[in-house]
This record gives sequence, C-alpha cells and structure tokens, in this order.
Amino acid sequence: MMQNANSLAEGFATLRTLRPGPARLYLAGCSGEPVGLYAALGAEPELARDLTFVGVPVPGLNHLDWTGLHATARAEMPFMYGAMRDGFAAGKILLRPMHYTESYREMQAGPIDLAVIMVSPPEADGRVSLGLSADFSGVILARPDIPVMAVINPWMPAPADTLRVPLSRFDVAVEDDTPLVELTESALPPVFARIGEQIADLVGGDAACLQFGIGNVQQAVLKALAEAGGRANLTIHSGLVTDPVLGLIDAGRVVDAPGAILTGVAMGTKALYNRVARDRRFRFRGVDVTHGIEVLARIPRFTAINSVLEVDLFGQANAEFMKGQQVSGIGGLANFLRGAAVSDGGMPIVALPSTAAKGQVSRIVSRLGPEGVSVPRSDIGWVVTEHGAVNLRGASVDERAKRLISIADPAHRGALAEAWAGMRAGL
Repeated sequence: MMQNANSLAEGFATLRTLRPGPARLYLAGCSGEPVGLYAALGAEPELARDLTFVGVPVPGLNHLDWTGLHATARAEMPFMYGAMRDGFAAGKILLRPMHYTESYREMQAGPIDLAVIMVSPPEADGRVSLGLSADFSGVILARPDIPVMAVINPWMPAPADTLRVPLSRFDVAVEDDTPLVELTESALPPVFARIGEQIADLVGGDAACLQFGIGNVQQAVLKALAEAGGRANLTIHSGLVTDPVLGLIDAGRVVDAPGAILTGVAMGTKALYNRVARDRRFRFRGVDVTHGIEVLARIPRFTAINSVLEVDLFGQANAEFMKGQQVSGIGGLANFLRGAAVSDGGMPIVALPSTAAKGQVSRIVSRLGPEGVSVPRSDIGWVVTEHGAVNLRGASVDERAKRLISIADPAHRGALAEAWAGMRAGL
C-alpha cells in the first residue's frame, strides 16, 4: 500500500525501510533530478549511509555530487563532470563507460534496490506523468521488484504524450515544490555561428529528421536553420531538446503534427517547459526508442548532429578527454551516428571548432592519444568546422587525411600535412 509522507526526509526514510542496509538507489538526471531530495539528505546525512547512487546525470546539465552526502555514499555512472571530480579521485565514484542503450539495459535488468522518481501532480484518473524526463525512469517503473518513491512536483509539466502511470504504482509519495533544474543558453561565439551555417547548408531545404547534441553546436544549427527559413518540413528525434528548438518552431520549420518532436528529455528554461506543456508536437519516450539503432535506421533522412573535442587524421573522434582528463562520456553519440549511417538518406555529422586556446591548439590533430578514441573511424561520416564540411564515408586513408587538413585552421595545415607524411610512411 502506498504511504504518503509530509516531507522528503520522512518519505525517504520510509522508502529505506523497504530495503534495509546498503542499497543501490536510482535517481533520474537532467530535468528529472530531484534536487529537493539532495537538500533534504544534506540536512539528514545518515539517510544517505551506505547508498550507491545509480543513474545518468549529464555533464553541463547536472551539477551535484550525491556521494558527498555521506562518507559511505558511492555512485556508479557513465559520465564524468566537474562536480564529480573529487568523488572520482577519492574512489567513491565508479565510472562505467557505456553507450546510452547499454545504460538502459542495465536499468532493465541490473541490480537496483530502490528508486526516487519525480512526477507531475495526479490527474483526474489518478495517474501521474514523467513529464519532461522519460529517458530511463519508465523502465524502472516497469520493474515490480523495485520500491519507488514519487516526488510530486507542481513545477513538472504533464505533456500530452509522455509516459503516465497510476500513482498507486509508487510505494511512497511526497510533495515537493523545489523548482526544476534549468539550463540557460550562453552567448554564441562567432565560430559556432559559422559551424551552424555549414551544417544548415548540408541539411538544405529538403525534409529531414534532426537529432542534435548538447551545447553550442546545437544552438548554432537550430538558429541557422530558423534564419534560413523555408517550409515546415523538419521533424526531430533526439535524446534531448533545449530552448533553441523554440526558435525553429517559431520560424515555422517544424512539421505541425502530434509527435513531430520525439525526445526523451526536455531541459531548458520555463519558456521551454511551458511550451512543452501545451504543444502537442512534443512526444516523450524512453531510451529504447530515442536511441535504438533499429528505430533510427527506419527514419528517412535521419540527420545526427553532434559535437566532439578532437578529430585525428585517421578520422577518429574524441568526445571524452581533455588534456588526458576525462570530462564527459560516450552517451548516445555512437548510437546516433550509426543510426544515421544506415538511414535512407541519413547523415552522421560531427562538428567542432578548428582550434582551441585562442587559435594556438588545433582540434584537428595528427593522432589521438590511446585513451581518446570515443568514435572509431568506421563510424565517422561528415566532419564540420568553421572552415568547411567534408564527408569521410568510403574515403581512403590518404583522402581522409587530405579532407580533414582542408578544414583545419590554415595556420595548422602545414604541420598537419607534415605529420601525416611521417605517419603515412610508417603505415
């Protein structure tokens, strides 16, 4: 029987009685992160004793280290971000490099003892929704072996097409009005505007289904597509959407039909959250749908647009390491590139500025370090910098290097050509 609690701490204490002792606790990430619970456990840290936090918090979107709540708290996750650095160095965080679909399978059948999931307020039929965050929590709720606490948050929208479950599915329910995690866009550096224009030219005026990653590249591409104008012939199938998608909608580029924007998570400002609540184009699904390669392969002109940190002259990409230090994870990058590669008319695209450190460091490099290959050369298609776009699919090793050097910063092209000549002689 579901139990109601008057506070997050009281509710969580009740949940812990259902699995006494050490426990593996699932928490949602992105806009579904229960930040009110973090504050409650901070005030009563003994409630976090012997917990291992399991979930998929995302760099740039989530900023809490839950292992800092108690000396015995631990975490397992597939990403690395700044707030986790101390916990990782102390051995409290187990980093598990996995694709998003592998993380999803872990949630389906892996060892999880308890879960806390934020939901929208109950509707007239007694159901609650996962609102903006349907990526992983649905598969947790499908497992009757996991006791779950519902955090009912009035700020969580209830989109027309997202997963809904009876409130009675939860073992404990508590209300919390802590505002949702938000993401605000920063000013767009000019180099990214040029990258966005390059990618918009690749997409062209034809119908396409877009996927895009997090950050400046996404913002730049959507802005460029909105400014280019044209018919409402774009749909979206992406793991995440943020505020820049509103500009594309308002420019009349997105098909006006239910489900034209399929995503697992919406994360941005209240402007996005309010639009999601009333625009029937938004459809929320789990990772099995948003990232499933067999699903992506069936989408005509599926165009995957993602950023990476470096690309070497073999066409390998690094999306995880900076100066030898892990700063992110593979996430859904490979899934999307592979799905786009087999889609009819699809385009797998990775993008990056050509330099870092005010032009002193080339991000088109001769060869990645041994730890830095996030995407093998066989999965790379289009590579875009502010200096152009090249397609590596089917190209020979020599042609790949030549094309990549052509979109490097001009100041670094000579050194790259010289490096390739030396490497080529040893192949």
